[in-house]
Amino acid sequence: MILYPDIQPVAFSIGPLKVHWYGITYLVAFAGCWLLLQYRGRKGLHKLTSTQIEDLIFYAALGVILGGRIGYTLFYNLDNFLANPLVLLQIWNGGMSFHGGLLGVGLALWLYAKKIQISLFTIFDTVAVVTPFGLACGRIGNFINAELWGRPTDLPWAMVFPTDPLALPRHPSMLYEMLLEGVLLLLIMWRFTAKRQPPMAATGLFLACYGSFRFAVEFVRQPDAQMGVNGFIYDNWLTQGMILSTPMILGGIFLLFYACNNKN
Repeated sequence: MILYPDIQPVAFSIGPLKVHWYGITYLVAFAGCWLLLQYRGRKGLHKLTSTQIEDLIFYAALGVILGGRIGYTLFYNLDNFLANPLVLLQIWNGGMSFHGGLLGVGLALWLYAKKIQISLFTIFDTVAVVTPFGLACGRIGNFINAELWGRPTDLPWAMVFPTDPLALPRHPSMLYEMLLEGVLLLLIMWRFTAKRQPPMAATGLFLACYGSFRFAVEFVRQPDAQMGVNGFIYDNWLTQGMILSTPMILGGIFLLFYACNNKN
């Protein structure tokens, strides 16, 4: 078993203002995505200008934060929200839904694409390449918050998380997701788009890969207790994360198939 480092969630304080590591990971995510997009722009790998990239990051940040929090509330935490609507604003306590954030970003990018009169999938394909970097940062924030841990295990890298009332050795599932949805997916997307791909292909690959990785990790991730029976939607194996990931996998495969069979 590996000892959990138990990092304090508050990085530093300025008077009454407490700056949480979780918030810092989001700032690093947005800044890193901006730098990666600027780099790819200089290499001629997308058509957006430097100013458009800055605006794009702003729109995406709004979509991630609003969509992630609203999605988490609707998908996983509706009862608590109805009891105390202010929980929607407490992002430093965690509770961000990727699937909600994806919908929020999709809406934000659609609005931005209309504003600058550019193809929606030009925007989607551009953003899909660097999104895994942001996902990796978010999963590090989950790890620091000791949230979204996995199911009990006797594997040598199991950890006991301070937020676990049962204090059981568990899968560090947020680190699995950081490696799969973050590092590995970034490498896949970067290599795939090193050469020109047809429209929708990068978006399709991202959706299919993320959905598959998330679906797989759900088998070792502790399901949210408030969902179904002991967190399971059906028969002690089907989780909300699996249900939300399935349309991503199918949609991603469809987009890849369509893109590869309709090359310009």
